[in-house]
Amino acid sequence: MLSGAQVMTTDLGKVKGEMSDGVTSFKGIPFAAPPVGDLRWLPPQPAPIWKGVRDASQYGHDCMQKPFPSDAAPLGTTPSEDCLVGNVWIPTRQLGKLPILIWIYGGGWVNGGSSPTVYDGSQFAKQGLLFYSFNYRVGRFGFFAHPALTAESKDGTLGNYGFMDQIAAIKWIRKNAEAFGGDPNNVTVFGESAGGWSVNMLMTSPLTAGLFKRAMAQSGGGRVIVNATGLHDGLNGRPSAEQIGIAFAGSNGITGTDANTLKALRALSAEAIVSDLNMATTQAQASTFSGPMIDGKIVPEQFEVAYSEGKNHKVSMLAGANSMDIGFAFGKTPDELFAAFGPNAEAAREAYDPAGSTNVGSLRIAIGADALMLEPARFSLRMVAAQGQPVWEYRFSYVGNSMRPQWPGAPHATEIPYVFNTVKTKYGSALTAEDAQIAKQVNTYWSNFAKNGDPNGPGLPEWPRFEPSSDILMEFTLSGPKAEPDTRRKQLDLAEGLARPKPL
Repeated sequence: MLSGAQVMTTDLGKVKGEMSDGVTSFKGIPFAAPPVGDLRWLPPQPAPIWKGVRDASQYGHDCMQKPFPSDAAPLGTTPSEDCLVGNVWIPTRQLGKLPILIWIYGGGWVNGGSSPTVYDGSQFAKQGLLFYSFNYRVGRFGFFAHPALTAESKDGTLGNYGFMDQIAAIKWIRKNAEAFGGDPNNVTVFGESAGGWSVNMLMTSPLTAGLFKRAMAQSGGGRVIVNATGLHDGLNGRPSAEQIGIAFAGSNGITGTDANTLKALRALSAEAIVSDLNMATTQAQASTFSGPMIDGKIVPEQFEVAYSEGKNHKVSMLAGANSMDIGFAFGKTPDELFAAFGPNAEAAREAYDPAGSTNVGSLRIAIGADALMLEPARFSLRMVAAQGQPVWEYRFSYVGNSMRPQWPGAPHATEIPYVFNTVKTKYGSALTAEDAQIAKQVNTYWSNFAKNGDPNGPGLPEWPRFEPSSDILMEFTLSGPKAEPDTRRKQLDLAEGLARPKPL
């Protein structure tokens, strides 16, 4: 059926891809209309049908943004508002329907795209998967509210346009899966950082039921969207997203809330909408950028509530974080950091700094990562496991040989080239055989989970299912994958109080 084929027929028209090293790829395929002009700040609309055969050998534009100079996954295209496209990788020769694996990139809701070379899906295709990645709107294009938009909306689906793009992309590849040899009923979603948070959104949104069979969240929290405010009402000490939108409009000399106001906002240049917003400036621009919001429809409540009340979709899950991940812990001294644990301050001191010799910077990293990333991942898995679903937990602690003099642990996002087995692209001549071996193992675990709902397979160390009573996880260590009880359980138990959202 698909052996050697380069031209496929989608619901929108024919696409011509490229064959290389046993993999056929199709890039830059629209899944929705360009969200420009009057379509800016609308839910994704149907893409236009084309005639003839569309060249699908190059990535489409990543979504409009100001690139982040130190991004772990630099963009490969020039950003543009015309960006709602996806990419498919499949094995050139295949037998039977391919399980589908869908990638959602991170970037703090303000950066990121599907074009970075470390996100190449070839190795997953070689594992027997249909791999799909796509772009979603970021920054104020993807997360924006204003009373004029509320007045225009017919069904009240507002604000979280980036999340709407994600849902539309998943629906598109499921609809077109069979054209590429894929199985629309065997879908796994996964993502990292903001992409991992997106996986938790997909797990808990009432609008995503039945869209996927499995989920993997890499450094994606699991309890809350940090500092999320409400669409119409302020939360977490912040104004509502609508009020933040009014503030942004005002910063551009636009006032009012009627249709003329919306026309003026849509007439702003893409550069004016970005206004230097990226991962380095998000906090400084919090008064004019809401980020993802509790919208009442796509995100009706924080993840913690949905998981605790069993409202999440009943699918298998794999989640975890890195040993030196990111987080937010505030304190100029160890005493100030431990004071945040309240009555458990001394227990925290004993757990995090028993010898009293750890510098305050290292303590901030450890406490912050536990509260933001590691404990919330464990929480989500505990909730899903309690509902009878099979789950697996990981901790990525492996550091590439060339980076060990600089990194005492695995920083945020450093697992990505190992997951994709694109370490050669990342490390070049500094790559060692040991690095390559770990990448092959991690890529195979992830592929097995997408294919079978279980990461285990021939030739791999056994990865036991996660059980809350034992807390056994798979740690990717400097000496390889090791399944063992979580060595940071004591710290995570203490961090649990810090990770829980405060009363609103």
